[in-house]
Amino acid sequence: MRKFNIRKVLDGLTAVSSAASASSAAQQQQAGNRESEIQETLQSEHFQLCKTVRHGFPYQPSALAFDPVQKILAIGTQTGALRLFGRPGVECYCQHDSGAAVIQLQFLINEGALVSALADDTLHLWNLRQKRPAILHSLKFNRERITFCHLPFQSKWLYVGTERGNIHIVNVESFTLSGYVIMWNKAIELSSKSHPGPIVHISDNPMDEGKLLIGFESGTVVLWDLKSKKADYRYLHDEAIHSVAWHHEGKQFICSHSDGTLTIWNVKSPTKPFQTITPHGKQLKDGKKPEPCKPILKVEYKTTRAGEPFIILSGGLSYDTVGRRPCLTVMHGKSTAVLEMDYSIVDFLTLCETPYPNDFQEPYAVVVLLEKDLVLIDLAQNGYPIFENPYPLTIHESPVTCCEYFADCPVDLIPALYSVGARQKRQGYSKKEWPISGGNWGLITQSYPEIIITGHADGSIKFWDASAITLQVLYKLKTAKVFEKSRNKDDRPNTDIVDEDPYAIQIISWCPESRMLCIAGVSAHVIIYRFSKQEVTTEVIPMLEVRLLYEINDIESPDGEQVPPLPTPGTGSNPQSIVPQSHPSTSSSSSDGLRDNVPCLKVKNSPLKQSPGYQIELVIQLVWVSGEPPQQITSLAVNSAYGLVVFGNCNGIAMVDYLQKTVLLNLGTIELYGSNDPYRREPRSPRKTRQPSGGLCDINEGTVVPEDRCKSPTSAKMSRKLSLPTELKPDLDVKDNSFSRSRSSSVTSIDKESREAISALHFCETFTRKADTSPSPCLWVGTTLGTVLVIVLNLPPGGEQRLLQPVIVSPSGTILRLKGAILRMAFLDTTGSLVSPAHEPWREHNVPEDKDEKDKLKKRRPVSVSPSSSQEISENQYAVICSEKQAKVISLPSQNCIYKQNITETSFVLRGDIVSLSNSICLACFCANGHIMTFSLPSLRPLLDVYYLPLTNMRIARTFCFTNNGQALYLVSPTEIQRLTYSQETCENLQEMLGELFTPVETPEAPNRGFFKGLFGGGAQSLDREELFGESASGKASRSLAQHIPGPGGIEGVKGAASGVVGELARARLALDERGQKLGELEEKTAAMLYSADSFSKHAHEMMLKYKDKKWYQF
Repeated sequence: MRKFNIRKVLDGLTAVSSAASASSAAQQQQAGNRESEIQETLQSEHFQLCKTVRHGFPYQPSALAFDPVQKILAIGTQTGALRLFGRPGVECYCQHDSGAAVIQLQFLINEGALVSALADDTLHLWNLRQKRPAILHSLKFNRERITFCHLPFQSKWLYVGTERGNIHIVNVESFTLSGYVIMWNKAIELSSKSHPGPIVHISDNPMDEGKLLIGFESGTVVLWDLKSKKADYRYLHDEAIHSVAWHHEGKQFICSHSDGTLTIWNVKSPTKPFQTITPHGKQLKDGKKPEPCKPILKVEYKTTRAGEPFIILSGGLSYDTVGRRPCLTVMHGKSTAVLEMDYSIVDFLTLCETPYPNDFQEPYAVVVLLEKDLVLIDLAQNGYPIFENPYPLTIHESPVTCCEYFADCPVDLIPALYSVGARQKRQGYSKKEWPISGGNWGLITQSYPEIIITGHADGSIKFWDASAITLQVLYKLKTAKVFEKSRNKDDRPNTDIVDEDPYAIQIISWCPESRMLCIAGVSAHVIIYRFSKQEVTTEVIPMLEVRLLYEINDIESPDGEQVPPLPTPGTGSNPQSIVPQSHPSTSSSSSDGLRDNVPCLKVKNSPLKQSPGYQIELVIQLVWVSGEPPQQITSLAVNSAYGLVVFGNCNGIAMVDYLQKTVLLNLGTIELYGSNDPYRREPRSPRKTRQPSGGLCDINEGTVVPEDRCKSPTSAKMSRKLSLPTELKPDLDVKDNSFSRSRSSSVTSIDKESREAISALHFCETFTRKADTSPSPCLWVGTTLGTVLVIVLNLPPGGEQRLLQPVIVSPSGTILRLKGAILRMAFLDTTGSLVSPAHEPWREHNVPEDKDEKDKLKKRRPVSVSPSSSQEISENQYAVICSEKQAKVISLPSQNCIYKQNITETSFVLRGDIVSLSNSICLACFCANGHIMTFSLPSLRPLLDVYYLPLTNMRIARTFCFTNNGQALYLVSPTEIQRLTYSQETCENLQEMLGELFTPVETPEAPNRGFFKGLFGGGAQSLDREELFGESASGKASRSLAQHIPGPGGIEGVKGAASGVVGELARARLALDERGQKLGELEEKTAAMLYSADSFSKHAHEMMLKYKDKKWYQF
């Protein structure tokens, strides 16, 4: 596994940074010496990049293994990954460097080691006795392809079957080949002319380790005597074999075949099967053979002391069950249970009470590895219920479309989300504890809460507790339930914007302090949610429809705008009074028959029961305009203190007051540029005047309005021409010179400008103009062409007045420019601390408010973490703006650029975040060329630049995010989240935080053979494999057959398992303990043998005395 611990001290190393620092110095002197007062504490040594943990279901699984003593589960994948699972919270991810598919895994049971066989014909021995497992040895086969491996319990000799039908034997201690080889032509009858096919099964007889059962694909099974080096029996069948399993007494075995049959064979009757079963075949009359079925891919044969054995199999369904889901079949006595699975079965294993193959197996559960899930079935309960899976394996339940990461959240958030999420849990699970319970948790060195939010293709949102490198689902929100589901394709004429997944989440905006949540979906819809612990039924879902369009080609002069009149909102103190009683589409087609003014999705018009958790505050939808579908939303922001949500796309920007359920702003992107642009529609409050006002969107509030209010500018014949209301015009003439823009950029590149999308939005309290003496609430808007514009917000007082008076929005005239699309904006105070956006503290909205007005007003007062509100007038702030190409720090209110850093010339930044680390803040960037970089603030000194991961697909770009305390994550595969850290402190503590897979556990006692079995040669026969396979007996293997490769874990493994001398001593003591334990066991066995010999001698003496004087005929 690659570790990225390269640290580069980059201060002034590159020409770019030196040039930037030189220009910064010049600008700094011009701006005054105030900036130099900020002490930056972050240095290069605070940063180090390394992967921490990987969560989620192993992508494209291909192999499964279980250690029944350590109780550890291993899963291998088609991309060479290895995932190990112990008790909930103990997980581990490893990777084979070659990336070849894992075809088989074999635990060295209770030894803390694992053998993996790969599709590139390599074997690897993993040391699991360290927190980060490493490869101790590898063996590369050169001439033969590996098809099957078998490692007997408590043996060091691994049998390796190949495609040619041969079996080689590997010593797992030294990872060298034995000279002992079982050749296919010696195993099968000499008279057979055809090759028997690859090896598909190897196992030793549970009662006699000297007998090896070999299954060939063609249908031949051979019982090989290892000592005499010849076949004892050959079992011939005309159907291909997929798997073989022994009865624990070693007298019978069962085979699964490609025609859906099972054959049970008596070991000493090779001529024909003792019994043939077709589990899913229809039994035909007249004694005919049942119809053939699909292949049975695997069978297991497990015995119980108390009752009938279990035969468990996958596959074997009849061919006429078209469309039936994959099944696992459990046959127990006369009952047959068919358990349907959601995905195809990759492999399964039966968990048994004993690791010894020659004892009653006593199966208690079945682990079923599916293509996209892991299922555990309880065999001990009636109906075979499944266990509730405690691992976070449902990340991909619906494909992840976006995610956000929040570290250092309010401490009450996780309990609040958990309490509402606990009610969503399914019932009917097994009552027993999760049986995979190995390993130990690591030490928790991080105490801050972390939350990951994932948005999904089906419109669901999941909240995850990600604290202390673990992951647990807290709560799931289904956003699609607010919309009518389309029954068939004819029913959904409006969802043409997307073919599939019309509810998919694109953007999540969340305020952890107020718990307000806002999402933007792929069908150009925005939903605002408020958190509540009470269940409510919403009679009518509050809804707004917004007509966001800007077409330059159709506008010839400022007078030519077709501005719709504003419907008069309902009056009354309660904002709910203006909520629509129904959701009619004002018109469904324009004058020329094109679809017009219709949203993509239809909101339910029936009452909606909303469980505790996130409940709908408002649904906003963009509508079709003259046959053109609405453009997808590209940016989104919500602010709980202001009661506003704003969103933008490539057409323009819209701002909504979600408390009053009104639209405050609806402008094309170019209209934001101000007084010098002739095509402007200036923002104003919908409540400021009863006259029709320009630029306001359409709001369906159930009022009767003229039909032509919904016409687009293209249908001029049907629309009224409206000029701007005269009393509002003076507000728009901003005299600030910085507001003007050259005609060359606004007109000559009209086509390019018309696609200028809103790419970043940030609510804050800061200086909006150069002349400002105090900060005020505003919205900073960034576009894809590198422009930053500022909109001033004039908010009414809190409490009742907030619901009655309008919010007034107007452009400030401030324009800033950067290279590349704007990605992120943030603000610092004079001390260099981050100024967080104002927020309202969370309170329960659904509880009747019977308190006095004063208390209510106190509650409603927004909390601003910004120190700026109490600052003196003379003090300033700093705006930090990051684009795809560069970052700038701008002093406010002077608007001087005091620091600038060109982040990349040849690539572009995919994600930039301003984050806190070690009581300071920095800018963290992830570039498309794979580099992760951090910069100090405000001086933008480079602190870290590491090549980590090139952008290989859009999934990484869509999901990569940084958060506070040096944490970051991205979706590494469609089913897995990879977390990483860029903090040196976290890297150092990681070893302690990781769980331990291996814990010293005593191996269970071997089954008692009984006195007479030991006396007369019954019971299990042991084999001295060293005598057979060792170099002295079998000679050396051909050097060209396989190549031994020492693994990096040979030396590092010891370091990783225990750092320093103390760890070495602990390991030595553990080895001595184990040795002493084995010697103790040997002593006990010797004593038992002496006792049984003594009792036998006593019994023999008694019998001799009893029959001493009798004649032979008297017996």
